[in-house]
Amino acid sequence: MKPQVLALLTAIAWGVGGYFEKKGLHLGNLAPEMGITIRTAVALVILGVVSFPQWKSVTQAGSKALLYMIIGGGLVAGALGMLCYYKAIKGAPLTQVMPIAFTSPLFGALMGILFGGEPLTFKTAAGLLLTLSGIVVLTVG
Repeated sequence: MKPQVLALLTAIAWGVGGYFEKKGLHLGNLAPEMGITIRTAVALVILGVVSFPQWKSVTQAGSKALLYMIIGGGLVAGALGMLCYYKAIKGAPLTQVMPIAFTSPLFGALMGILFGGEPLTFKTAAGLLLTLSGIVVLTVG
């Protein structure tokens, strides 16, 4: 499947998931920390099964690669990012939270440009500015 289609499916899953997560937090009067714990536990089981054939690759990945995964995915995006996201959806409407929370592609693109050696083309800059403009339109009173 093309990466662009997978990215779109990601956005759909996260947007639809955010709706159900917000409903669950409010219906169950759950703390954001409990919501993210439930989400993570369910994901861990499913992903553990799906990734089973690749488990041996972890021992071959090397400590630097694992450190990047642990810091970037586990600590920054997984724990810190998700805790902030759950607190945000518990406290504000999705129409305000989601556009701001999903500026993450902008930060990812900037990291790729600044630290990953990816080129900043006119097309990329225009796309980033248009994305940011759309977010401003959606979130500013």
